Amino acid sequence: MERIELAQGGSLSRLVYGMWRLGDDADTAPAHVQAKVEACLAQGLTTMDQADIYGDYGAEELLGAAFRAAPGLRDRVELVTKCSIIAPIDKYAMKRVKYYDTSRTHILASVNTSLKMMCTDRIDLLLIHRPDPMMNHVEVGRTLDDLVTSGKVRHVGASNFKLHDWSLLQSAMQTPLATNQIEISVLEHGAFTNGDIAWMQERGVPPMAWSPLAGGRIFGAEGQAVMKVLARIGTAQGVGADAVAVAWLLAHPARIMPILGTNDLARIGRISDAVRVLMDRETWFDIYTAALGHEVP
Repeated sequence: MERIELAQGGSLSRLVYGMWRLGDDADTAPAHVQAKVEACLAQGLTTMDQADIYGDYGAEELLGAAFRAAPGLRDRVELVTKCSIIAPIDKYAMKRVKYYDTSRTHILASVNTSLKMMCTDRIDLLLIHRPDPMMNHVEVGRTLDDLVTSGKVRHVGASNFKLHDWSLLQSAMQTPLATNQIEISVLEHGAFTNGDIAWMQERGVPPMAWSPLAGGRIFGAEGQAVMKVLARIGTAQGVGADAVAVAWLLAHPARIMPILGTNDLARIGRISDAVRVLMDRETWFDIYTAALGHEVP
């Protein structure tokens, strides 16, 4: 599988396995979690996407249990995780309100907790999960730089940042931000025209795309029109419509890295079908036209 080079060396697999719903599976035993990781690795998909808040602050620990049970598995993958969201659940159940904490104290504590939960000594990519309207960019920038210098974190980036949020944080850092993880799909395609992707493309920053299947909405009434086009293309090429939807993102020159999350082992085994889809410009616009609901101007 193609790999995407990051700033300061290192790389991620072009397709990423998302672990947001890891704790929702009926079977969360270490062996079953390992089976999911192994199914990814068999396709060359080596990058695992986590966040401290996933699974009500429990998904990282489930992955860590699999690493403890299977020595050597950790060294075969790249770990992405996120921090800064405080939600009034689990260990933060006493909090009155959901909020963001990008203080140095919280970021450092969150990283140390993630390292412990995932049974590892390093995080390959740490993302600030959401833009924080109370962010002290100098404090956050220095903290992220220090984490990279310490070796606890190899790369840093952002998630859901707008361009001004990114520029503000980067202005206070020595370490280049490696990526911005944003929502992109055939139903959430605004990033292609609102400047989000163009801005990153201009700077050579590869975006990560969360919810590339629009949270499953492409399979419902909202996605009915575009699904007809995706299914037609998929049938002609011997893959599912979901693979075509992901291939639509892969075809863009910005080097988008879609994050696919499923607990079904059979579906995990088909994630790489997307890289087999042939997507010429006319086919790309065929899908885009269906997504827009009208032809381009």
